[in-house]
Amino acid sequence: MRALLVALILCLSGAAHAAPAAPWHIAKDHWDAGDEAGFGRFVTALGDSGCNSSQSCLRDPANPYRGSDRHFLDVDVDCAKLPYLLRAYYAWKNALPFSYVDGVSGSRFGHSANRIVSRTGMIDHGNGIDAPTAIRAMIDNVYSGTFRTDAARDGAIPADFYAPALQPGSIRPGTVIYDTNAHVGIVYRVDASGRIYYMDAHPDFTISRSVYGAQFGASSAALGGGLKNWRPLQLVDAHREGGALVGGHYAFARNNQIADFSLVQYLGTEGGAPPRWRYNGASLGYYEYARVAVSGGRSDFNPVYELQATMGTLCNDLEDRREAVDQAVANGISAKLHPSEIPANIYNSEDGTWESYATPARDARLKAGFVAFRRDLARMIQLWLNRDPRIVYDGLDLKSDLLAAYDRQSAGCAITYLSSDKHPVPLSFDDISHRLFAMSFDPYHCVELRWGEDILNNGSGGCPDQSGKRRWYAVEEAARHEVDRDAGLTGGPQDVDIRGLILSMPGRTPFVQRYPGDNRQSLN
Repeated sequence: MRALLVALILCLSGAAHAAPAAPWHIAKDHWDAGDEAGFGRFVTALGDSGCNSSQSCLRDPANPYRGSDRHFLDVDVDCAKLPYLLRAYYAWKNALPFSYVDGVSGSRFGHSANRIVSRTGMIDHGNGIDAPTAIRAMIDNVYSGTFRTDAARDGAIPADFYAPALQPGSIRPGTVIYDTNAHVGIVYRVDASGRIYYMDAHPDFTISRSVYGAQFGASSAALGGGLKNWRPLQLVDAHREGGALVGGHYAFARNNQIADFSLVQYLGTEGGAPPRWRYNGASLGYYEYARVAVSGGRSDFNPVYELQATMGTLCNDLEDRREAVDQAVANGISAKLHPSEIPANIYNSEDGTWESYATPARDARLKAGFVAFRRDLARMIQLWLNRDPRIVYDGLDLKSDLLAAYDRQSAGCAITYLSSDKHPVPLSFDDISHRLFAMSFDPYHCVELRWGEDILNNGSGGCPDQSGKRRWYAVEEAARHEVDRDAGLTGGPQDVDIRGLILSMPGRTPFVQRYPGDNRQSLN
């Protein structure tokens, strides 16, 4: 028994004083194409793993380095910090150089870019770099405002990112996506049809996944939103000591020195304002252009497949929202008295409870996704009616096939929440489309208000919130209708009735093939 106790004490003592992680030695003075590809594979593995927080991602079997730094795995990050964490962590584990912007003048919001005032480089002074300490210091100094830099200009202190061309290979796992409404994602997969899959962290430190589209909103080059690649850097004037590069300083490629630097995502392909995009002569919206260009010209679309894929993505977003709402309820936030005011900026707040449990930015991206879904489906339907060759559909009845696919996907996307009186309430995708702009982002509201149930039932949905909380629901109405401030999608609910769109499809006029020289004709 005594031997067992001694062994237990030694075990606990060893756990409390775990050996330090291996120092970060830098063996290469720059990242080459193989390093970028390796980083991409690392990000893809984590993205595909389904890990749901930075801690679980670093612990996941998909992380091949997880066994070498166990005491560093307890690290939580939000959206802006996640790309930096993954990049620095990979650099550490592969003896690569790394530098980052650690100071900007400006804010997360506004109508102007932030000015970079300082940056830090990882430099080995002879004994290696204490990677956990250095990475934690980095995490403390980067935020969404770090990304808000003018994509068209080289500053006196270079930005960490540049604007890449929209072409195969330039948009890749590891590419960052910045929403000027203070949200950031990191690409983990680009499929053959040009869909750009990303993962993003949230203030509650959960990680979700989706597909790049209108939920990231429009941006000017001056604000630097959109797709960004890591800027090439080089450690110069370092010397070798036992295979490691010691000392030196960092130099950075300027925009005109980067082969795939391009402002096409901001300026379009045609010049002029507003920007317009064309690919092989076809006029396209920005997100359609991005997809076609990134795929290398694949511009054919099957409306039924596109509907199923988009609904699958939005369903994942809804499930992530359910988890966020459930956290607010489980932690008793919805049962508390409502504060006497809400943050001046509901999208970014110093209030810890609001920042962790409110969902205004998440909800705005969700609404943008639904708006874009209906708009894109309407456009595909019109292309099909016009017999546009980009629509690939060989069925007999597109309307019936779309409706059947929609109903099947809607039923399969059941979001179930637990009501205030503790009974399960299932909501289909179609149910949510009719209450999307009624769903409260306020964590102090009852779960029925969070899902728009109580309002649609004229206050009889079982919500225990009294008049004080309901007044806040009324005050927040304009914000619930906001989709994208920069794009001007405000002022009222947008049309997201996808099923209604399908039901209203007209029949397609038969195509008449006439033969020259006689009266024969063929109907198709």
